[in-house]
Amino acid sequence: MAIEISAQKREVQGTGASRRLRHQGMVPGILYGGDKDPVNLVLDHQALVLNLRNERFHASILTLDVGGTKEQVLLRSVNMHPFKLQVQHIDFQRVSKDKKIHMKVPLHFVNADKSPGVKEQSGVVNHVLNELDIVCFPADLPEFIEVDLSGLSVGNSVHARQLNLPKGVELSLHKTEDPVVATVVVPQLVTEDEEKAAETVVSAADVPTTEQAAPAKEGEGAGEGDKGAAKGGDKAAADKGAAKPAAGGEKKDKK
Repeated sequence: MAIEISAQKREVQGTGASRRLRHQGMVPGILYGGDKDPVNLVLDHQALVLNLRNERFHASILTLDVGGTKEQVLLRSVNMHPFKLQVQHIDFQRVSKDKKIHMKVPLHFVNADKSPGVKEQSGVVNHVLNELDIVCFPADLPEFIEVDLSGLSVGNSVHARQLNLPKGVELSLHKTEDPVVATVVVPQLVTEDEEKAAETVVSAADVPTTEQAAPAKEGEGAGEGDKGAAKGGDKAAADKGAAKPAAGGEKKDKK
């Protein structure tokens, strides 16, 4: 079933006019292509956001109703606000039944749980691509391309040229190009030794700093501080020795 959207012709143009439309909950747009002149459009923002959440809206022939005149179109470009969920501008292109179109079509991955790599070898599927460029007539445009993973083992891959494409659909690739679509890999496991090593790693901020000696004063020779420390050490040793009575002294008292 074709998706139908409504729009009105936009009479006002310019940056200021477009800003005012956005404040009113509308989206400026344009319709071009075919044998007709471009038409400036304005669409309801809320309805457009709901359609953009639908995958089919991005890869299907749409019916655009402009003031009661319906045309077959493709969504070609959507400009979003840098950080808000707000559509800034949207582009549509007319399609002709007798001319091929170039589109990006989403990929749907099936039977991953039946693949030997996942079921028997504890692997996980890595989706390298999520869409493919194709060329076809508008009537042959598929909503998606199915990727069967049932025969995939660990270390093996599915390439674009291995896919079963719908009738009338061709890949938009160079002659030697054959990109990987999906593969099955074994996830890396962290061993107990690696966990312990990670726990013992100390950051530089956690290492205590040592108190450094004060710089030598002007006129004081290098190493005088060390000499003072040595004298203090000798004095402490002398006091320690004086605390013990001499062995010879005790013998003289006995005589």
